[in-house]
Amino acid sequence: MQDTSKEYDAIIERCKSLFVNKMTDYGSAWRILRLPSLTDQIFIKAQRIRGLQKNKVRKVNEGQESEFIGIINYCIMALIQLQKGVVEQPDMALEEATQLYQEKVLLTKQLMENKNHDYGEAWRDMRVSSLTDLILQKLLRVKQIENNSGRTLVSEGIDANYQDMINYAIFAMIHLNKNNS
Repeated sequence: MQDTSKEYDAIIERCKSLFVNKMTDYGSAWRILRLPSLTDQIFIKAQRIRGLQKNKVRKVNEGQESEFIGIINYCIMALIQLQKGVVEQPDMALEEATQLYQEKVLLTKQLMENKNHDYGEAWRDMRVSSLTDLILQKLLRVKQIENNSGRTLVSEGIDANYQDMINYAIFAMIHLNKNNS
């Protein structure tokens, strides 16, 4: 589990660095995005990953890792939007956005550690393609919950699904990093 924590932190550092750089370039323009828009952005990224996994020919020279980073960052933005609400104009300074980013990561990492304890790190025996499919399944669930105006009868809420997608994407990146070394 110690390796998982270090690997997790290294991937989050890469994701956070990109988030900070994009905040520097674009400000908090993402704050105007409604949850279904963020969900659709994540869906596009997950579909592209699935396409990369299935297709032998690539017409855009970007791999799975950049798409998994996008999934992680969009999910964190969605968690922030759930907490702060959507705005009409960008309203968040880099410092506040970075602090909120870190708060969401800490909660999500704690969830991962708790589940890893209970499941015995079963994800280590999974394929990247299976993790991608689980992300797509979570996205379809989120879309259904959004279509139900956020109401569920017995299921976990949207936030838990975003957290699971972050963790699945990180697990996939850990696998990809191991395969590339």
